[in-house]
Amino acid sequence: MTDDAIKTAESIEELDQSELAHSIIEALLDHTRVVSDLIALMAQALDQDTTKALIQTPQWQAYLESRRRMETTRAEVEQFVEISRRPPED
Repeated sequence: MTDDAIKTAESIEELDQSELAHSIIEALLDHTRVVSDLIALMAQALDQDTTKALIQTPQWQAYLESRRRMETTRAEVEQFVEISRRPPED
């Protein structure tokens, strides 16, 4: 195998790995969005007193913080994909 063929094979492998990583991350983000929507729907079904009690718990606050972080994660994933698709520098 020539050096060029080896570099091409390595580039394809790196691309496959980055595509796989992107696919995995995208699936996790999508799942998180679906779960978040479900939680919001369930919260709407609660009566006002139960909702007030729920939103004062540390678990609810952690959920809100996690949701805020996930909003920026999608942009970070896109940045990761863009960087990983760049041809390797020699």
